[in-house]
Amino acid sequence: MKQLGLGLNLSTKRTRKREFLDEMERVVPWAALVQVVEPHYPKAKTGRPPFGIETMLRIHYLQQWFALSDPAMEEALHDMPIFREFAKLGDGVTRLPDETTILRFRHLLEKHDLATDMLRVVNDILQAKGLMMKKGTVVDATLIAAPSSTKNTEGERDPEMKQAKKGNQWYFGMKAHIGVDAHSGLVHSVAGTAASVNDVTQAGALLHGEEEAAFGDAGYQGVHKRPEAAGPAWHVAMRPGLRRKLNPFIEPQFITEQIERAKVSARRSHLDAAPLRKLAKRVRPLASSDAGATRRSGWPAASAVAPERP
Repeated sequence: MKQLGLGLNLSTKRTRKREFLDEMERVVPWAALVQVVEPHYPKAKTGRPPFGIETMLRIHYLQQWFALSDPAMEEALHDMPIFREFAKLGDGVTRLPDETTILRFRHLLEKHDLATDMLRVVNDILQAKGLMMKKGTVVDATLIAAPSSTKNTEGERDPEMKQAKKGNQWYFGMKAHIGVDAHSGLVHSVAGTAASVNDVTQAGALLHGEEEAAFGDAGYQGVHKRPEAAGPAWHVAMRPGLRRKLNPFIEPQFITEQIERAKVSARRSHLDAAPLRKLAKRVRPLASSDAGATRRSGWPAASAVAPERP
């Protein structure tokens, strides 16, 4: 006996992945990004024509949003129709980009530092639409672990990665320094360094120069003395050890404690630790350089920091 269906067409279900990609389709200014890459994109005179710039850009961002390696990205294009649809690779396409093509495109962006230009273009668009006020910046940094084993073909650790101690635990890897618009929560600047680099040394690099106020945790103590970070009024949290010594029953110290709570509340409202770690994983460069970290950020990653990975 043939089983009766329930009349439900599950193929029309809108998954989180599809909703996320539909949102990126609407908000990412693809035409403007294509114009940034076009002067540097190779034009084949013989042989197979290269894939379109917009297609390669969309694949590049898919990699960052879903944390896919080059081989995994190639397989995903073959396995997942939704990825092919987003990358403008319709049913009539006879070939798909392989992992080498994907790698070469990323190297093209790195070579000409195009990610920095793309981030600048998008930030200008956001500001023109009133989505980024540029009156304040929240700065923070997070550690990104790297393999510390020497069991590899070179027999050594990555020389650009360093050790750093946080609390009572040691970490090996790099550090992502991130600047966020205090009004909208959108990321406007990213820098990558070795894990051993002090947070306060990168504060100036995270400012866009138009801030009236800047906010940071206790790791940015003394930032107001650094000439490269001069300009905004800095609001930096007190070191935890000193804060624990405050006596809530003494009025001046009670007021100081309330101010410190307000600083923490204002900072966390725009830069929670969990979204920061998710964003940092997306901005992790192949090499710990400023250009690399900026390349991995881009504006789409900044806008996608809140949603969970679909």
